[in-house]
Formats: sequence, C-alpha cells, structure tokens
Amino acid sequence: MTSARFIGSEIYRGSSYGPWHPLRIPRVSTVMDLARALGWLGPESYVTSPRAKPAALTRWHTPAYVAALQRAEATGVVDAETRARHGIGTTSNPVFAEMFRRPATSAGGVMLAAEMVAGGGVAHVPGGGTHHAFPDRAGGFCYLNDPVLCLLALRRLGLRRLAYVDIDAHHCDGVEHAFAGDPQMRLISVHEERRWPFTGRLEEDAGGTAFNLPVPRGFNDSEMRLVLRRLIAPRIEAFAPEAIVMQCGADAVEEDPMSRLALSNNAHRAVLASLMPLSPRLIVLGGGGYNPWSVARLWTGVWGLLAGRHLPARLPPAAEAVLRALSWTGARAGRTPPEAWFTTLVDPPREGPVRAGVRAALARLEAR
Repeated sequence: MTSARFIGSEIYRGSSYGPWHPLRIPRVSTVMDLARALGWLGPESYVTSPRAKPAALTRWHTPAYVAALQRAEATGVVDAETRARHGIGTTSNPVFAEMFRRPATSAGGVMLAAEMVAGGGVAHVPGGGTHHAFPDRAGGFCYLNDPVLCLLALRRLGLRRLAYVDIDAHHCDGVEHAFAGDPQMRLISVHEERRWPFTGRLEEDAGGTAFNLPVPRGFNDSEMRLVLRRLIAPRIEAFAPEAIVMQCGADAVEEDPMSRLALSNNAHRAVLASLMPLSPRLIVLGGGGYNPWSVARLWTGVWGLLAGRHLPARLPPAAEAVLRALSWTGARAGRTPPEAWFTTLVDPPREGPVRAGVRAALARLEAR
C-alpha cells in the first residue's frame, strides 16, 4: 500500500449540533491537533477535504432532500412539512449553522478518498461514517450517508467487489438499505442488540449481502477477538474485495454514554490491523463517539496504525496538553476524566468471558 492520507477540515472546529446534543463535543479537530502534536500529521499526509457539490450528493440522495438541507441551513428554520418528510429540525437532527456544509464536507472527503486509493492505498476520513441517513431523510444525527457515497464513488472508479465493515455501536441501517441484494458487496456489522435503530437482527441478511451480529451489553475485548477470528477476517478474506471501507465508530468503547458495550480502543485497532492486508485499497471512516477523550484517543490511534507510527506508552507534553484542554459539560457528560485519558492513547485491555450467546450467534452466521 502507498502512504496513508488523512483527510480533514477546519469546518469541524467549533461546529456543533447544539449545547445539549451528543455531538456538541469536538472530535475531528481534536484528532487533527493530537496527531500534529505527536508529529504524525504533516503536509505530506494531510489533505483538506473538499465540499461535495449538490449534484454529487444526488448520486444517492434525492434532489428535494439536498435542497431542503441547503434551505434549512440558509434560513435557520424548517417548516412542519419539511420536518415530517425529511427528518430535519428534530431533536436528533437539529437545524444548526453548518448543517449542510459540514456533512457535505464529510461527503466530499470520502469521495476524494475513493479517488486517492483507486490505484491502491490507504485513507483516513474521521469526519465520515454517518451511516444512518437515507436517500430522502436524515436519521440518527446523520444528514448525508457518506459511507454509501464513498462506496458508490469506488464503483464509479471501476471497482466492483467492495467490502464494508462497521463496528459502530449502532447498526448501519442506511448502508444496508443502499446495497441490499448486491452480490458484489460484502457488509459486516457488529452492533449492540436492542439499540436504536433496532435493525440488523441476526437473521437479517439484506438479500445475502450482509452478516449482522447484534451483541449483548458488556461486549468485551475477548468477545470481539473471537468475532474477528470467526466472522470478520474469514468472511472478508474469502470475499477478496478490491477495496474495503471500515466504519470505526468510537461509541462501542466502555466510556461512551450512548451504548452499553465494554470494548477498549485496542479492539478497534485489532480489527483494523486484520483488515489492512486483505485488500490493496482501504478507507477508514469515523462514525459514532460521544466522549471527547475516548473519540480523540481512539481515532488518533487508528491514524497512527494506518501511518505506521508507534503508539507511545506516555504522550509527550504537547499531545497531553491537547487532551487536557478538552471539556465535557451538559447532559450525560459522565464522570471526571481519569488521568490516563490525558496521558495515553492506549486503553488497558478489557478482557472477559466469551458468553454462550455470542458463540451461538457466531455459529449461526458461520453456517450460512
């Protein structure tokens, strides 16, 4: 693989869904700052994301929906009809100052990533991963479905066999909707059972395209290691994809307020490390993640792995200062940060028993 590229933007700095929304926290900008403080993100690897034009977005989203997003950003309001039809202007998907430009930048970033890896290579787009949006409707904090737009861009570049691996705590309902029944797509989603959007049941295979594994509360590193060995790695290797897109949602770690899973960030890097040799093209997206420290530490560690960097046992002072400058206030802000959140990127392992239900679910998927 060629040198890894990081696609980011300053639009994420200070952009917020509102003071009480889970996405009030800084995420991509902190990863950029932390990676630069570590000396991992220089001009040779950083690329500024373009903003996707409306016409590019309508390769999957409806023109009426794209226009509604632009209109809501311009006016700062939505009427009742628009709210009902498109799901914007709601508590989950509020009107805010950059509600079109920010997701359009994420979409532009993933489509650029597709172009950059077309001949082989690796790209990290932490602003991407908004997997809940539908063609005509926002959902789950997602206004545009950039994973779908990324995969479609790879197809337009002539790549046919594509794999999508999603380890966010929430099922990738929008992506599954886009590619259901596609024999040249392999989709694997590991997500918390009985968690919104309440899709992705074990028996649901999206017309043969998807392997859905809902996992129980307290899902730990030992269980994810078994899932990786028995489901993710063998199914992707057997499929032999021309490109892999991985959604690396940080909301599956133990400290996140929006799930009840118990992974360490080591689990995410282990999945990524197993996928890296399985295709000549790899794009890694962000996704969920609502604790500012755990998101920053996880995605920066992901970038370090992609860029071939050694993750230090203790962060240098400049990187530590980035993490100490964060704050987390408002609803569900959680506990006082432990010292390790300021001084390390690597969590302690969170091992545990591999429960019978996880083994049984894997056996059912292996039988397919």
